[in-house]
This record gives sequence, C-alpha cells and structure tokens, in this order.
Amino acid sequence: MAVRVLVVDDSGFFRRRLTEILAGDPNITVVGTATNGREGIDQVMALKPDVVTMDYEMPFMDGITAVRHIMQKCPTPVLMFSSLTHEGARVTLDALDAGAVDYLPKNFEDISRHPESVKRLLCEKIHTIARSNRRSASGSVSAHTAASSPAISRPAVRSASASSSSSAPVSSAAPRRKNYKLVAIGTSTGGPVALQRVLTQLPANFPAPIVLIQHMPAAFTKAFAERLDKLCKISVKEAEDGDQLRPGLALLAPGGKQMMLDGRGAVKILPGDERLNYKPCVDITFGSAAKVFTDKVLAVVLTGMGSDGREGARLLKQGGSQIWAQDEASCVIYGMPMAVVKANLADAVYSLDDIGRHITDACT
Repeated sequence: MAVRVLVVDDSGFFRRRLTEILAGDPNITVVGTATNGREGIDQVMALKPDVVTMDYEMPFMDGITAVRHIMQKCPTPVLMFSSLTHEGARVTLDALDAGAVDYLPKNFEDISRHPESVKRLLCEKIHTIARSNRRSASGSVSAHTAASSPAISRPAVRSASASSSSSAPVSSAAPRRKNYKLVAIGTSTGGPVALQRVLTQLPANFPAPIVLIQHMPAAFTKAFAERLDKLCKISVKEAEDGDQLRPGLALLAPGGKQMMLDGRGAVKILPGDERLNYKPCVDITFGSAAKVFTDKVLAVVLTGMGSDGREGARLLKQGGSQIWAQDEASCVIYGMPMAVVKANLADAVYSLDDIGRHITDACT
C-alpha cells in the first residue's frame, strides 16, 4: 500500500519540487497540497493522509499552530521543514514539542545540488514514519503513551521492524544504586522531547556529570541546549572542547562533530568523520566513556531510528557499567532502544516517564 502524503507549504516552488521528489517513489502518493496551516488542517481531516510534511512560516496559520490542531483533531505523523538557523532550530523544537515526529532542513541548495541524496533521505523518513505509525494504530501499542503533554494526542510511531515479542517487559525493579561517575544518554528521533522529560525530573543538586548525545544538525544543538537549560533545575550547555565534567551539569554534544571523554574529566570535541553516519555518534561517546570510567557509567538509550548506541553499550557492559533502554510503548521510534534490548545489553527497561526518577534514585 502506497504511503499517502499531504504537503503543506506556502511556497509554490517547494510544493511542486517536493511533490516531484515524492512522486519518484512508486510507493508514495501525494494525495493533496495546502498553502497554509488552516488549509492543511482541513485537508488532513478530509484526506486522512498517512504523513504530513509541514512548513513553519505560512500566512493565516503557521506550522506549529497547525501541528497542535492536527494532534488534537486527527493525530497524524508530521514531518517539519525548517531553516538551518538558530531561529529555525527554535521553531523546530517548538514544533516537536507540539507533536511533530521529525524534521528536515529546508535547504533549496541541497535540493538543487544533491537531488538523489535528498530524495533518498526524505523518502526513507516518510516510509519509516508511515510504516511505524500503521503498526501502532493496529493496537500493539497505545498512542497516548507518546504524548508530549496531556493536552496533545500525539501519534505513537514505532520501528517498522519491531515486533511486540522483541521488546523486553518494562522493569519495575528499583534501579541499582551505585557511585556513578557519569550518566550518558543517547537518542535520535523523538529525542528532544524525551530528553526534556527526563532532564526536567533531575534535582539541582544532582551528584553526577551528564553527557547527552542527540542526533541533530550543527545549527540546532546550541539552541536545544539553551532551551533545556531554561527548563531544567540542572545546568545544560552545548559542549566545547576542554569543558570539564562536573556534577549537575549536562553537556550536549555539538551537531556535526564528535564528543569524547578523557582521563582528566574533560570532553574532547573532534571534527565529524565523514565515514560515520551520525555526527554526533552515540557509539563514539559511549565507547570513550567505557575506557575512562569502566564500571562507573549509567548509560541510557532513548527513542531513535537505527542502532547507534548498541556497540558503545556493549563496550560499557563489558566494563561493568549499567545500561538502560526506553521501553517500546513510550518511544516515538523504537529502533535504538530495541537494538540494545535485542542484543541482551539492557540491565533495565523503563517507561520514559520513569527514567528521570530512576536516574535520580540510582545516583543519590
């Protein structure tokens, strides 16, 4: 069955170009277009698409407002398009908080220069989101568990390859208390909202340093760190080369680069390696933490596509550190946590709403 897509954008050029790109995939059908958020809501109600692509800046009603209405009236996975600027990052984070599932940069230059790679990335995201949402709608998971706030009925999106039998049951056991020297959290799709929910539960006097690895463009991580810092009791900043690890401070790996740890308790920020799919990469940071802290790391793998974090978790596990995974029901995309669980690396599997509390209990 072809994936039915609604394209919402006030730019005639972008609507046509996006429609052309999607039409090149025989398993995707553009069922309609809309020129503003208000029209987009009407089209969602009338056409019931599988996925909506949404611009932010439009007349009559902007994309974020439209996303909120769609989540309330007819929850549908939304893929946002935004500019690679600080303001674009802020807008994207607001859209994710409103209920959008994922985002792509609205980069006309890339579309012109690298049409095949843009097509591949866009279609891959559309298919993954659609297949996963169809699975969640079949009844294997409940949609409300992925809501970013009680007022929003956010569509629950899962890994298309996941099966209900592949997920370990949620652990209700109390977390293992230990004198952890580091908490390391890795995530991707769905991560901005998930990290916000976890970190806002931590107290100001949290006793361990924290490192965060979120798959994100370079232009977004500074704005994301600033957002978290305003919302959390702990301090959050985008990591810089030489930053010292200290209790109650969360360092977010900068987009487009790699973050490693050294034996002096400092972070090293290295150029992104083109041979690696992810910049930053969870495996890289987890692996360096395993070398420095051996058995004194509490590592948590949250929602995300793919399997980044699995091999780093393996190294941490070999050193005696603890590995937690987010449970399937509360994930936006059950890919990264599933990879850890299926490799038998998870010491515990917790719902997103419980992870922050359990981290506090384990470290204090």
